[in-house]
Amino acid sequence: MALWRGSAYAGFLALAVGCVLLLEPQLPGSALRSLWSSLQLAPAPSGPSSPEGRLAAAWDALIVRPARRWRRVAVGVNACVDVVLSGVKLLQALGLSPGNGKDHTILHSRNDLEETFMHFMGEGAAAERFFSDKEAFHHIAQIASELPGAQHYVGGNAALIGQKFAANSDLKVLLCGPVGPKLHELLDDNVFVPPESLQEVDEFHLILEYQAEEEWGRLKAPHANRFIFSHDLSNGAMNMLEVFVSSLEEFQPDLVVLSGLHMMEGQSKELQRKRLMEVVTSISDIPTGIPVHLELASMTNRELMRSIVHQVFPAVTSLGLNEQELLFLTQAASGPHSSLSSWNGVPNVGIVSDILFWILKEHGKSKSRASDLTRIHFHTLAYHILATIDGHWANQLAAVAAGARVAGTQACATDTIDASRVSLRAPREFMTSHSEAGSRILIDPGKPVAEWRREGVSFHFTPVLVCKDPVRTVGLGDAISAEGLFYSEVHPQH
Repeated sequence: MALWRGSAYAGFLALAVGCVLLLEPQLPGSALRSLWSSLQLAPAPSGPSSPEGRLAAAWDALIVRPARRWRRVAVGVNACVDVVLSGVKLLQALGLSPGNGKDHTILHSRNDLEETFMHFMGEGAAAERFFSDKEAFHHIAQIASELPGAQHYVGGNAALIGQKFAANSDLKVLLCGPVGPKLHELLDDNVFVPPESLQEVDEFHLILEYQAEEEWGRLKAPHANRFIFSHDLSNGAMNMLEVFVSSLEEFQPDLVVLSGLHMMEGQSKELQRKRLMEVVTSISDIPTGIPVHLELASMTNRELMRSIVHQVFPAVTSLGLNEQELLFLTQAASGPHSSLSSWNGVPNVGIVSDILFWILKEHGKSKSRASDLTRIHFHTLAYHILATIDGHWANQLAAVAAGARVAGTQACATDTIDASRVSLRAPREFMTSHSEAGSRILIDPGKPVAEWRREGVSFHFTPVLVCKDPVRTVGLGDAISAEGLFYSEVHPQH
């Protein structure tokens, strides 16, 4: 267990120095410092022999392409341009001066923007808001886009997943979503956008960043974070859904990836209910035998989440989600551990696996239930789990490892894992269930994927090599899910 030996050594050293202090309290500081440095071990190796290096090498040996590969992937339906810039610089460019922080659930004016940004900057918390005035928003977006230092990125889960797939030149990728001129320019040449998806104006999402200790008026941000706002009606109503489904007939994909349901939170209850029924009808129009993966994203509306679980889950084959979405899902649908209000540090593996098991058992495919759901790809910062109903998927060991590997490379912006820039934060051992007698699993960096089964459901677990100093974390979940799917193979169902 070389992985966690370092902390034991450090503890021993502290004890040794403590003993010396106890025996010789008069020792000068300089003598103590030289004693500490002479005792201190060399930093944990970060080369091939380090736990991180061994784990990365073990992954590389495990990650193999499946026997049957996807050739054509269709992705929809949320897409936009993310404009990332300094929040304070934008407020200054808009001629706004610091006022009092106040949260507005919907932004109607520049003043609302200033007050709400100030409110969240003061807390160091992330937030996302809708800006209701179309003209005012487009004017702000234009100023933001042209500010020095503003960066434009592909945004929206569908577009980000499409981009990730398009990096593989032997794959044909169709993207349906509201694609304006700027987004079209940013997309990989390998991404095909049907003419019906093109629009004259981009959907801009403005991402206002602030740094820890940054000041705006009397305010000082306690942490670095971001405030996002948009006037995005197209994604909010999932306008491109019908275009997406109608273009599948001609494109003939072997895999369909759907995302953007969370964008409906801004709609009225009545519209949500109507649109969700249309989503289910549209998915059921996709020819049988073509797997459909649904990528979830951050949500706060319990009723919408509950409806998605009961209506949409049975219509899809595969799910991708993170720890916040998983906890919110079990709370909204009264699943196991639903009384848990939040995760305490790294999510408990036993609790996570109980919830994944419940989703597949209660809402997944079975002889007595009309559901297609057979696979869930769960990701959190420190580890990933792939849970599948037996008999439907192959190559999941490689798939979970590939998803974890891309989390380390993309966050650090490196082509391969750089062992010196990543660290292992996953638990070294865990129980496979929290609610019933599970088994105890020990993780060895040389054998990084742990497997276990529970009543016809297989689990594959692997730690993540977490980037110590991430360059960019936007779209990480989308890249993880895309990579996991890329290495997955679905068994034809007869």
